[in-house]
Amino acid sequence: MRCIDEIPAGELKGKRVLVRSDFNVPMGADGEVADIFRLRRGWETIQYLSKHGARTIVISHIGRKPEESIEPVVRALKKFGAIVYIPDIVGPAAKGATRAMHDGEILLLENLRRDPREKKNDATFAHELANLADIYVSDAFAVAHREDTSIVGVPKLLPSYAGFLMRDEVAQLTAALHPKHPSLAIVGGAKFETKDPVIRSFLEVYDHVCVVGAIANDCLKGKGFPVGRSRISEHAPAREVCENPRLIIPTDVTTESSLKQAFVKKPQDVLPDDKIVDIGPDTVATLAPYIAEAKFITWNGPTGIFEEGYISYTSAIAELIAKRVEKGGLHCVIGGGDTIAALKESGIPEEKLGFFSTGGGAMLEFLLKGTLPGIEALN
Repeated sequence: MRCIDEIPAGELKGKRVLVRSDFNVPMGADGEVADIFRLRRGWETIQYLSKHGARTIVISHIGRKPEESIEPVVRALKKFGAIVYIPDIVGPAAKGATRAMHDGEILLLENLRRDPREKKNDATFAHELANLADIYVSDAFAVAHREDTSIVGVPKLLPSYAGFLMRDEVAQLTAALHPKHPSLAIVGGAKFETKDPVIRSFLEVYDHVCVVGAIANDCLKGKGFPVGRSRISEHAPAREVCENPRLIIPTDVTTESSLKQAFVKKPQDVLPDDKIVDIGPDTVATLAPYIAEAKFITWNGPTGIFEEGYISYTSAIAELIAKRVEKGGLHCVIGGGDTIAALKESGIPEEKLGFFSTGGGAMLEFLLKGTLPGIEALN
């Protein structure tokens, strides 16, 4: 996989470069961008290209509905530098704007998913996108597990390179495939069946794997503990997973009654009316020595129901990791949108925790397979 900085910088001047970014960011109630994490990470590649005189054409999708516009992203990106929004993708407006560009200028085209061909890896749409530029740059790691036209179709038609975000993601997550020991993986999530392959893989290469979030409920139930009205998955974890000596399950849990009262309990004390909403302080204490000794930690998924405000024990684990990072000798890779959002609320600076991946599902799929369709397209 070649990175864009492998092109001699002088050769970028005047070239039209199509950058597939991932600017699918959360929006606030006011219709404006609520979190600029992905924008800040993605801007590095765009800024580099512009600085060296490339005519940079940025494409991305946003939201779940095709009718959503990417225009609010342009307003947010203007905090980083000059960028022009074109409300078109491959039509006359887009073609005209890209042909009229000057060296160093940056355009952002409309939401890719307004064209239904984007999700179909459509050859005609790939050619129309490729015709806008001379070079293609993939910087959208978070959707590199999708076989969308802009991810896997366009690289077949243009000289293709990874952007800085993509390069860093692959390097960091490749290290996570072969962690230094002692190593610890912390895995959360809502559906055990989606995390089961990753957990099994981690149990083979990590010294310890701690399950948190709703998937911990499945393991607790598998061990014979009551879970009340807690969220559980359709497919229960296998016995060999629950009984693996490397697996760490919560030693205490935070429960919420139907009256919205929260209590910390031992797993065996969970009542039929209880809903498990987070781990408890004893579980944090159980993890503390593993974190203190670890040389590599991979973390994907908050410990509690983030959307309901249960982030205190996620923050407590983050504080332990930050102290260990400050001491030196620990490499930490953290991913998942809710995980990163919860950690931002904790107030601990990103640089004190390690590498924040922009991918959730893409991160886990890479850790399972060692590659993604969007990476293979570049190779």
